[in-house]
Amino acid sequence: MASRPEPRARDAGVALDSTFRRHWSWRRRLEVTVLGWAIALVLRLLYATLRVRWSDPADIAGRHARGERFVFAVWHDGLLLLPLVLGHVPGRYRPRVLLSWHRDAEIAAQAARRFGVGAIRGSSTRGGIGALRGLLEAYRAGDDIVMVPDGPRGPRHEAKPGIVQVARGVGTTIVPLAIAAAPCRRLRSWDRLQIPLPFARVAFRVGAPVPAGDVDDVAGGRRVQGALDATVAEAERMLEPVTA
Repeated sequence: MASRPEPRARDAGVALDSTFRRHWSWRRRLEVTVLGWAIALVLRLLYATLRVRWSDPADIAGRHARGERFVFAVWHDGLLLLPLVLGHVPGRYRPRVLLSWHRDAEIAAQAARRFGVGAIRGSSTRGGIGALRGLLEAYRAGDDIVMVPDGPRGPRHEAKPGIVQVARGVGTTIVPLAIAAAPCRRLRSWDRLQIPLPFARVAFRVGAPVPAGDVDDVAGGRRVQGALDATVAEAERMLEPVTA
């Protein structure tokens, strides 16, 4: 019996150009495209009201501008605000986010691409080989790889070892990126996705690089998890009111 072909990991500008999407009805394709467009519009309006601060004590932006390469890590609950990085962190970036193969991820990809954030497809359960190939190809092409260590289904804030394997494969370090907002609402989903209210304050904190090549995958995952948690705590402290 012939094996099922591995889905290609590349992104597409419309909701039909892949082995994953071609079986969709035209109604599903239209639904995904329209929802992606609508979410992008709402986010653009919301982003215009937000007050954004960023902190980069390890000078990752400067090092990136001088040609140093990284794999960036962000928790799933911060994905909604990830496009803000392109407008508020100095430098030129070409972010590519690893997203899984399902309808909600397709809607997210359609919205994100309108902000200049591309997608690579795959997960630990589907399209894994294609995703790894896509990540390596994107890195070699000069894209900035962004991975979500607790995606696509959690557990929340628990890093899987895939990010360590990718960073080791391309020979670079992992940079934790934390995003916090206040005031915000959190969905009742597994990731407790944060949605800032209009005119909220948003903090970006860029952590110090985490080496990936000197430990095994499990230990590396724990290291990334600890670094991300610490960086999130620092971002949340940036939102605390200043006392005299």
